Amino acid sequence: MRQVRSTITKTAIVATALAAGAVLAFGGTANAATAAATIHGCPSGAVCLYPGPSWSNDNPTYIFYSYGAHKIYNQFGMKRFYNNQTGGAIARNCYDADGKNCGGIQRAGTYYDYDYTPYNSILLAP
Repeated sequence: MRQVRSTITKTAIVATALAAGAVLAFGGTANAATAAATIHGCPSGAVCLYPGPSWSNDNPTYIFYSYGAHKIYNQFGMKRFYNNQTGGAIARNCYDADGKNCGGIQRAGTYYDYDYTPYNSILLAP
């Protein structure tokens, strides 16, 4: 009888260890997927403006998620603009504060360094 209990106990320990490993593996996979979606501090689906013409330690000044015009304040000189939207959405720098009088189109998945002195808003569109 002792032999049977010992085998059952060992089986239970192994099963518990495997289950715990599976939970850790799934947790690691979920975290890796989330980390992969954020590039240089800019979440997937967002447009980010950085404080200078670099990735600035992956710390954007602005993060925009929704379509439409977004006002920006006191942005002068060269800044990095990264469009991390999905589904082919575009972003534009605009001279007017209400998303009008805009410059060229920036496609999803691209970044560029612009002089933000003349810009007053950013427009996101599908």
